Amino acid sequence: MTEKVAPPPQIRFLSVDFDCPDPAVLSHFYSSMLGLPVLFSSDDFILLGRGGESGLGFVRVADYRRPTWPDPTEGKQAHIELGVDDLDAAQSYVLSLGAELPSFQPDITHWRVLLDPAGHPFCLSFNG
Repeated sequence: MTEKVAPPPQIRFLSVDFDCPDPAVLSHFYSSMLGLPVLFSSDDFILLGRGGESGLGFVRVADYRRPTWPDPTEGKQAHIELGVDDLDAAQSYVLSLGAELPSFQPDITHWRVLLDPAGHPFCLSFNG
C-alpha cells in the first residue's frame, strides 16, 4: 500500500515590507512614484498594491535606524530595482517626490541608486 503524500500548501508572495519611522510618509512616497493605491492602512502598517498582485508594505518601527549605505554600519534593509526608459527623467521625478541622491554611484550610465525618505536604497535601472 502506497502512502499518500499531501501536496504542499499554497504559498503566494504578498508583499515586501519596509521598516520605517512613519508608514504614512514612506507609503505616500512609493504610492506617488509607482501609482499604487492603498489596500490597507492602520497607524502602524500600510499596504500598497493592486488587488491580486504583490504589494509594498510599510511597518512602523519605534527605534528605526536609517540605513547607512554604502557604509555597512546599518544594513540597507531592503532594495528595490525599478525599470525605467529614461534615467535622467526618472531620477528628476523621484527626487521631486523626496528621494535623495547619494554621492556614491556604482554605474551611473546603467542605473542610479537613490534613497527613499526613510533612507532605504533603491535603483532606477535603464531598460530601454
